[in-house]
Amino acid sequence: MKKRMYIGVVFLTLVFGCSDSTSTKAPDTPKSPELISSQDSSNSISEDKTKEVLDHHWKAFIENNLDEVMADYTEESVLITPAETFSGLAEIRKNFEDAYRTFAKDKTVFQLNRSVIDRDVAYILWQAKTPTLNLTYATDTFIIRNGKIIRQTYAGVGNSVKK
Repeated sequence: MKKRMYIGVVFLTLVFGCSDSTSTKAPDTPKSPELISSQDSSNSISEDKTKEVLDHHWKAFIENNLDEVMADYTEESVLITPAETFSGLAEIRKNFEDAYRTFAKDKTVFQLNRSVIDRDVAYILWQAKTPTLNLTYATDTFIIRNGKIIRQTYAGVGNSVKK
């Protein structure tokens, strides 16, 4: 009985200790353009524009055209990978400079296996083979607004190629 009462007291302490007696209404703050655009009607998001940016980005990436790849981002863009999160143009540029050391131009074979577009979201499934890496499974998801990639995730599975 004592043990049950103790557990009950601990539970109530946690519940009341974690509750907030202040108002739960969000303060009236101006909405960021990103938030406003994500709440707009579906008609305001162009799948054609999303596809255009995705196609441009893929072509620039496989051609190792760093300037064209970077043209798809803004200073507010974020790229999330399993190893690190890159924010802003300088960090994202550094990520691609490092990637191009692995995906050497004219020494990499890319294969785009799937591409899906849903309003402002683009998803690709791809693979690549380089002299040093066999990337058997890679995936990117992009959030594209106003003709720019504002958020991107990447993950891939591969193994080293033995010489």
